[in-house]
Amino acid sequence: MTRTSPHQDHPPLSRRGLLRTAGGFTAALALGAGAATGAGPADAAPAAFTHPGMLHNAGDINRARVRVAAGDDPWLSGWNRLTANAHSRSTWTPRATATIVRGGTGENYSLLYNDIAAAYQNALRWRIAGTEANARCAANILNAWATTLTSVTGNADRFLASGLYGWQLANAAELLRDYAGFDLAALQEMLIKVFYPLNNSFLTHHNDACITNYWANWDLCNMASIMAIGILNDDAAKFDQAVSYAKSGAGNGSLVHAVPYLYTDADGYGLGQWQESGRDQAHTVLGLGQLGALCEMAWNQGEDLYAYDGRRFMKAAQYVAKYNLGNEVPFTTYTWGSGQNCARNTQTVVSATSRGQVRPVWAMLHYHYHGRLSLDDKYISRMCSSVAPEGGGGDYGAASGGYDQLGFGTLMYAK
Repeated sequence: MTRTSPHQDHPPLSRRGLLRTAGGFTAALALGAGAATGAGPADAAPAAFTHPGMLHNAGDINRARVRVAAGDDPWLSGWNRLTANAHSRSTWTPRATATIVRGGTGENYSLLYNDIAAAYQNALRWRIAGTEANARCAANILNAWATTLTSVTGNADRFLASGLYGWQLANAAELLRDYAGFDLAALQEMLIKVFYPLNNSFLTHHNDACITNYWANWDLCNMASIMAIGILNDDAAKFDQAVSYAKSGAGNGSLVHAVPYLYTDADGYGLGQWQESGRDQAHTVLGLGQLGALCEMAWNQGEDLYAYDGRRFMKAAQYVAKYNLGNEVPFTTYTWGSGQNCARNTQTVVSATSRGQVRPVWAMLHYHYHGRLSLDDKYISRMCSSVAPEGGGGDYGAASGGYDQLGFGTLMYAK
């Protein structure tokens, strides 16, 4: 087992540059089977955003539609998982409220994450099966929140809410943006007024704490929210803000800090120690899901963060998958500062807490690295197979952790 430098050179090839040269979305589809192996410094945002272009592009949606109609697996199994979920019913009634509280007295944020799951899942059903009742249900949910929600508050956990639910709301809206009964403008405005200020404040000030105080997933969900809002609103500055932070941000969400140490195992596979690996596996897998969402949204707009810095993210996913499959992985002592005075903390071993944690994050990664690029992703592949078909909101427990990813990756990413 060898440990390599936490920094690697990356080739200058830019996926967005190729997309621009070859012509937008058509080129994106053509490049899907073998795109760039790296990305240079942050490019400018696309001249015109692709829609739909967050977690799912038009090709993803069409493939799922055709494969489900033909009764092909694994898409049909993924579809059956979606339709069996109670949040996917067109009879879901929104519970919008003016103030969402996460952390401290008066917590009510379960209202929001349950409604988001219902909006997203109903929007997926409409996109794939064309059922008007599901579109109408999703629109009713999003319209209710767009015209009712005015603040997200609570203790420091309000920044988790702003990040997680910001990018998820935007993704549900992106699927529905062409539906006549959906008030896209109202949701765009609400995201700008309620979510973006919190996202931006956290990445800028980190709740006035030491820059390393907050774990990677805090940065990552707020980065994903900024990117998703940027795409939904055709706002190039916000898209660029998220990409730039991923590449060079000061906090733990930037790739070099989220994956601080790199190794090569005895079989020659690159591994990357995740920043939260010494904490527990539930939060580690959560972090992979947040970075995966960021990378997939960027990919669909021509920015290849998946490949950034020698595919640093892939190495982290291989590391986490290998350990959670029951194998041993290397670990370098991790030290960070906490609180406002940067008090020193140290972790010396990878944590076995929540080892084997199941979350719907693996299909997205497997079908990118192996499905699009034909790379050998041994450990990611095995993890993906072990949890397929992936479900979504409510399938992984009733607590908030079961809603941190939108899910249904088998249905939407299988290739």
